[in-house]
Amino acid sequence: MHIRMMLVPLAALVIATGCSAGPAPDADPGQAALLKEAKVSEAAAAKTALARVPGGTIKSSELENEHGALVWSFDIAIPKSPNIHEIQVNALTGAIANSEIETPKDQAEEIEQDRKEAQTP
Repeated sequence: MHIRMMLVPLAALVIATGCSAGPAPDADPGQAALLKEAKVSEAAAAKTALARVPGGTIKSSELENEHGALVWSFDIAIPKSPNIHEIQVNALTGAIANSEIETPKDQAEEIEQDRKEAQTP
């Protein structure tokens, strides 16, 4: 009974933030390797990121190597704003690695850059 009581709040956090407990069955093998390296769970990193954006909603999350560091990257919708707060949490330490506000123009440019990178062999 004691274990169940501890799991319910974590499950609620996972559901509330839209985070998963692990990779999807068809997850990228590279992503699975990154997950093995991560010391901080996606749920714990999401909690850290959301603390920086009161009332924010996670729109996307990704585990990635960014500038030589393994980070959980979250795009968080800012209440009553068209902007997105991108917050990266170090997946080894749990510390905030980077934080920046992206305007709709910035977001469109990032999507275009990602599209171009996906097309490059």
